Amino acid sequence: MKKLLILTILIVLFSGQAYAAVDINTATQAELETLQGIGPAKAKAIIEYREKNGSFVSVEGLAAVAGIGPGTIKQLGDSVTVGNPQIAETTAAVTKPQE
Repeated sequence: MKKLLILTILIVLFSGQAYAAVDINTATQAELETLQGIGPAKAKAIIEYREKNGSFVSVEGLAAVAGIGPGTIKQLGDSVTVGNPQIAETTAAVTKPQE
């Protein structure tokens, strides 16, 4: 019984992390702020960069955002993903208001 309990706890711990990845191409400011090392200013900068330059192709692309360097990217680790950049660009184009 004790082994089963330990196994269940380990499964929950490791599976929770797999579902926690935040897609930086679609995340809201609030979702970005849940990430370690990302506060309101950096979250806003990520969104502004994404709106101006399009979707991120890789997580390392965050280095182009003001205030985010290699240390922050390393700290984020597996908690972020880029999903599918082409889908994100298409969605942004459809939902972006006309100027």
